[in-house]
Amino acid sequence: MLLAIDAGNTNVVFALVDGREIKARWRIATDPRRTADEYAVWLSQLLQLEGFTRDDVHAVIVSTVVPRALHNLEVLASKYFRTDALIAGRAPVEWGVTIDVDEPASLGADRAVNTIAAHALHPGDLIVIDFGTATTLDFSDYSGAYKGGIIAPGINLSLDALVAAAAKLPRIAIEAPATASVIGRNTVDQMNIGIYWGYIAMIEGLVARMKREVGRPVKVIATGGLATLFERHSDAFDAIEPDLTIQGLAIMAERAHIGA
Repeated sequence: MLLAIDAGNTNVVFALVDGREIKARWRIATDPRRTADEYAVWLSQLLQLEGFTRDDVHAVIVSTVVPRALHNLEVLASKYFRTDALIAGRAPVEWGVTIDVDEPASLGADRAVNTIAAHALHPGDLIVIDFGTATTLDFSDYSGAYKGGIIAPGINLSLDALVAAAAKLPRIAIEAPATASVIGRNTVDQMNIGIYWGYIAMIEGLVARMKREVGRPVKVIATGGLATLFERHSDAFDAIEPDLTIQGLAIMAERAHIGA
């Protein structure tokens, strides 16, 4: 089976994939100082709890936006899984799609991988919204070519900045307000309205502007842990794909005939 690793700014997600079927997934806080040995102890125990061993892993593929984390993940693959880690975007698992922007090399690996997965699952022009540390909105055309997008602060990052900068504001949980009212009667309600409905307004507004600029029908795909939270109160999304990056890594490995 394939061990797919998505190293983001907040979490590293590990998934055991058979073909395109995700058998198990785990996440751990991103820490570039975490060694291959630490990963191995943690991961070996989790594999065992799911009924697997390290011997079940025949290939490892990594997508990362944290360059300092890559070395220890490569050591993990070679030392504990006896294979060289495949790095998304490098031979033999190149993108295989056109990155049609001014600085192609600057595009985050997760955004390229998401584009690949989204077009394997949904035809046509697409906007992919990924709710992560940053919230990204990426447009790719019907041919699968990545054409550009938007980077905005993630909702947790926005809340952290608000609480850090305003001494009297408390830390609150991000959740849908109890009512549809946008006139809060107390501090916590007002913060919740501002964060939740403000974020939905931003997403809906940016999606509407992107659609107008494209000028053709566009399908909107959402991914990331908070996508389902916003789906309940917005019609901006046409589909939710919670494992889009992992699916993209599996597709890339499959196309390179790796991971069987």
